[in-house]
Amino acid sequence: MDDTSTPSSYRVTADELRQFIERFERLEAEKKDIAEQQKEVMAEAKARGYDTKVLRKVVALRKRDADDIAEEEAMLEMYKEALGM
Repeated sequence: MDDTSTPSSYRVTADELRQFIERFERLEAEKKDIAEQQKEVMAEAKARGYDTKVLRKVVALRKRDADDIAEEEAMLEMYKEALGM
């Protein structure tokens, strides 16, 4: 098959595909920058005496629904009680 029989839609699709890939790559670079900034925030918090492990747990808890958290805490208490803790 020669190039003259290749429909122009393939070229358009290739251009569109390239745009998607380039957009994704830019987002990956932004994600890396954001992750570095988050790391710097935690380093600053640690330098000020905060426990970063606990801070990360608080951040995770803030993302969750209050009812889910309450249910999990109730289950945890029940299990600890059953084990005599």
